[in-house]
Amino acid sequence: MPNDTSIRRTLAAVDPKELSVAWFRRRKEPSRTSGRPADRADLEYLAEFVRSRRGVEAFIEPRTTVTETTILLVAHDGEWTRRRIESPEAARRFAHQLAMPIYDIRLMGYPQRMRDYNARQKRRPA
Repeated sequence: MPNDTSIRRTLAAVDPKELSVAWFRRRKEPSRTSGRPADRADLEYLAEFVRSRRGVEAFIEPRTTVTETTILLVAHDGEWTRRRIESPEAARRFAHQLAMPIYDIRLMGYPQRMRDYNARQKRRPA
């Protein structure tokens, strides 16, 4: 019977050519998920949205495989907008600068007034 050590092979002992047929590989460098980072124009747009509407609340949406971290602003009537932002901390700083409440969407969920607004928009004639 062969020795156990001769049967077992670790990844370190595997020939690199054998690894090239692996189905699941890690990428050598992390890729960007969205293609366009947050910029100053996005922040200016968000600030204008807050100034031009009342009762605006902010919600942090986490980074996903498709998009970077985003900030969602919802007005009192449910009108909403969303833009990319560098990080959850940047979203909190932005909200505090404009003296508006900010919530984590994973904890609070999407507000009902936003869903109602979307339903009203769908019913509107084109």
